[in-house]
Amino acid sequence: MKRYLVDNQLPAALAEWIRQSPSAEAEHVLDVGLAQQSDEIIWSRAASVGWVIVTKDVDFVNLSALRTEPVQVIWVRLGNCRTPVLPEAFTRAWPEAQRQIEAGVRVVELH
Repeated sequence: MKRYLVDNQLPAALAEWIRQSPSAEAEHVLDVGLAQQSDEIIWSRAASVGWVIVTKDVDFVNLSALRTEPVQVIWVRLGNCRTPVLPEAFTRAWPEAQRQIEAGVRVVELH
């Protein structure tokens, strides 16, 4: 079962949406006390816990190129959008994103 950590720029409701997927657990940074932490601390915690980071923040993409820990990132590339648009976009793109994560892709772009 994959574990996902939803970053600050995305709503906590997205973690709830991911939890509805089979074989997925999800937390939001607010739920685990990481909302005020630096990207490096979030990255290190994701590495130790085994989370896939779900984010709009390019800094995590950059960290994946610089760091050796086996952290995977789903980079949400939807631009500024209202919360109701997210479930539609995730419903459409989630199966392929999960397939790529299962295949070991380090950074998966979700459009």
